[in-house]
Amino acid sequence: MKMKHGIDNQENGIVSTETNLALPTREDFEKMGKRRFQNPRPKRRGNSWTLLFWRDEFENGKLVRKRVRETLAPASVPYREVEKIASELLRPQNQGLITVGSASGFEHYVKNVYIPTDLPLMAASTRNRYEGILKNYLLPTFGDVMLRDMTPLNIQKYLSGMAASELSHESKDKIRDVLSSVMGSAKKYGLVLSNPVEGLRLPPRKRGKSAKPHITPEQFHKLLQLISEPYATMVYVAVHTGLRVSELIALRWKNVHEDSITIEERCCRGDWGAPKSDASNATIAVNTKVIQRIQALKDLIVTVKGGRGGYQTFKAVKSSQPGDLVFQSVRQGKAMRDNNILCRYIKPAGALLGIPWVNWRCLRTSHATWLKKAGVHVRDAQTQMRHSKASTTLDIYMQTTDEHQREAISKLESFSMMIN
Repeated sequence: MKMKHGIDNQENGIVSTETNLALPTREDFEKMGKRRFQNPRPKRRGNSWTLLFWRDEFENGKLVRKRVRETLAPASVPYREVEKIASELLRPQNQGLITVGSASGFEHYVKNVYIPTDLPLMAASTRNRYEGILKNYLLPTFGDVMLRDMTPLNIQKYLSGMAASELSHESKDKIRDVLSSVMGSAKKYGLVLSNPVEGLRLPPRKRGKSAKPHITPEQFHKLLQLISEPYATMVYVAVHTGLRVSELIALRWKNVHEDSITIEERCCRGDWGAPKSDASNATIAVNTKVIQRIQALKDLIVTVKGGRGGYQTFKAVKSSQPGDLVFQSVRQGKAMRDNNILCRYIKPAGALLGIPWVNWRCLRTSHATWLKKAGVHVRDAQTQMRHSKASTTLDIYMQTTDEHQREAISKLESFSMMIN
């Protein structure tokens, strides 16, 4: 047995990554139908008990039957116990519990099925994150392992081994999510019978879970003064409406009404699609001051640095027809990119104010926290945030501030005086 990154890797069970993952043919099923019950006797070889048996594998896109030998136990184990181990090893094959596709390698499946078939169904940002995790963590570790050898025990060893890693708990959690997505995909297409990642645990956190950052109204107003237009208006709308940045970028003039905004589209770095969920596809009430600031973009002239140290002026809104975007790139009038705005305008302004952690998610969290501070009922806040569940609004987005805590202690003190 060879060991690779803490995963048992059988020398005789590796499928070449050049192999094509072909669908099972009629001939394959006929071969499977001819499978006979195996009950070979364990043999003692040196200091171990071993078992020689037949196993179906893929080679160059064809199903072949190979004779393989596996070590069962040390020679000191009684023969009857070794027989039980051998029986358990052969049980999946004898009962037909191993599917044809399970002989495919993990890397082969990821590159030939998962990436071209499942990843295109995800948002661009999610797709990029998944590809990075597959490339940097999962393929180097599990690349040569067959799908049928991706057992809960082997995977839990890998997850438990992350305890010594410097990665954050959130990064470890995302690695587990991506691995679960891959194996869930293999289950969906009938290559494995179950998802071995389900129910597996990560090492405990080294630190307590920190609260999601949010900004105060005072910090918000100072932040706006340091950001140039039209990006300041984007930040203003984000905080006062709770819209996700992908929804801001996709906002069209037909979606802006007298006292409300309709969210029916999103755009993430050139990738267009429907809102995140059915609950996200909605019309929300908006303060008229927000609408007025959005409408003011039509008359706004933006000055930017041009070539050779000069300056150029552009209309913030090139066209305001119903189907045109509200927030248009300054030079070409196309859809903006959230990461460019964040790195060039929001982050530098936040650093000057001593809040370098400010980002688009922080603005949405701040909106929810301000709703809580204003005494808005959680159900109403859920509608405004367009969450499917009120628990998401309450537990994840509405942060407890020092002011909330002092108010709670003050109420407790008043109550204790009443009962004394």
